[in-house]
Amino acid sequence: MRVVLAEDLFLLRDGLVRLLEAYDCEIVAAVESGPELDRALAELKPDVAVVDVRLPPTHTDEGLQCALRARQERPGLPVLVLSQHVEQLYARELLADGSGAVGYLLKDRVFDADQFVDAVRRVAAGGTAMDPQVIQQLLSRRAADDRPLGRLTPRELEVLELMAQGRSNAAIAGQLVVTERAIAKHTSNIFTKLGLEVSDDDNRRVLAVLAYLDRGR
Repeated sequence: MRVVLAEDLFLLRDGLVRLLEAYDCEIVAAVESGPELDRALAELKPDVAVVDVRLPPTHTDEGLQCALRARQERPGLPVLVLSQHVEQLYARELLADGSGAVGYLLKDRVFDADQFVDAVRRVAAGGTAMDPQVIQQLLSRRAADDRPLGRLTPRELEVLELMAQGRSNAAIAGQLVVTERAIAKHTSNIFTKLGLEVSDDDNRRVLAVLAYLDRGR
């Protein structure tokens, strides 16, 4: 798996390079600024880009904007964005084109090597990897004033959160220590209550749920 990495802090960038290489990833470029990232994505066409939201020269959302530009040129380019804090606006921008192969993680997740590399691989394969804190905030902000979401049971909300992170029914069943059949039933109830079409496509269903939770914002 060929990776372009963009992170302006040298120690973190070096650590991520070593971590990804230890998991058999090829780092084709490790850059520290927006202009460098633009060039690397255009010229190297990686399998996945791992990008810090804030990069020089603006130190605002330069990394995210570079990733969005690259996805316009190459639709579906897998991008995993890293952020110091939960920024729901950034998550919405990343998901806006609905083509999948995106992820949004807090930098704290990097310290769990297996979880981080799993997210990179999931995004590279066309899936979605959303940070649990982002999903929790979306759910908490919508639950209070959205009647369909308010009809979900506590267990269904828990399943929805894990679905939105990009997890399969089997993975959710394993985490909640229940049968996969039980999760399938919860999933069906969730789609029915939210008025969403049931789909076996994990990426499409996650994007649909996130779009529903975020609509009107």
